[in-house]
Parts: sequence; structure tokens; C-alpha cells
Amino acid sequence: MLYRPYSAEDFAPLYAIEELCFQPPLRFSRGQMRRLIQSRNAATWIAEQDWVMCGFAIVEWMRERSGLVAYIQTIEVAPDRRGQGVGGELLRRVEGSARAAGAQEIWLHVDAGNAAAIRLYEANGYRIEGRKEKYYPAGRAALICSKALEDEPHAPAAR
Repeated sequence: MLYRPYSAEDFAPLYAIEELCFQPPLRFSRGQMRRLIQSRNAATWIAEQDWVMCGFAIVEWMRERSGLVAYIQTIEVAPDRRGQGVGGELLRRVEGSARAAGAQEIWLHVDAGNAAAIRLYEANGYRIEGRKEKYYPAGRAALICSKALEDEPHAPAAR
């Protein structure tokens, strides 16, 4: 598996994975996705094997009173590639980008019913900090997870 930073020609296969993984209203629109990927304050990582995109992840960072904080917008893995460690490596890559940007903390929302994703985040040092009811459609709750980034090993960074 090859992990690399996003490039402009990746948009069509990236958005095809978005369409596989999410249905409206959870799906990013093409415009939203382009704006996010093109932000100066974000990094997008691609996972591919044999020239076929298998997944991607996007992290964004912003300045808050406490300092620079990163938010994982999405980690998406094609259904036929799940359970093979792709999500975990993409998570490490976006953490590395956030750390390289100077973020001291990283956080995310995860569907409270997505046991596999929750296990992934907890196995990588994320703590459940809270719960937001009715965050997702059909009244589904989100867990709010976070992790401090200081004193973590450095991973490859992309901008």
C-alpha cells in the first residue's frame, strides 16, 4: 500500500470513495470537498495500491485560544479494503500533518454506533470526551474524541 499526499488529479477517484462511503445528507458536496482539500489549513492523504485509490483522510487545523487545534474531517476507506490497516495508517498520516502544522491537539466526531471506528481511535490514543445527541441524521449521536499531539512520534507530513 502506498500512502501519499493528495494531488489535483486525485479528485475524481477520491469523490467516488466519498460516494461509496456516505449517502446524502452525510456526504460532502463536490464543492465542499474541493474547498476543504484546497484549504491552506488542511492536509489530505491518499492510500492506493496498484494505482487504485483505496482510501483517503482529511485533517484541518485552526487557531483557538489554547493554540492550534486540528480536526479530522474524514477518514474514508473503500468497503473492500476495510479491516486491512488502511484507516489506521491514514490516521497516523493526518496526525503527522497536524503535528507538523503546529497543532497541539486533534479531535473528531464519530458516529456512536460505529464500533469499528471507535476501536480504531481508542487504539490510537483518543479519549472519548463527550457525546452530542442528534448530531447525525435519523437522530444518531456522535462521540467527541480527542488526543494530545505533543510528545508523539513524528509521521510524514503533507501540506
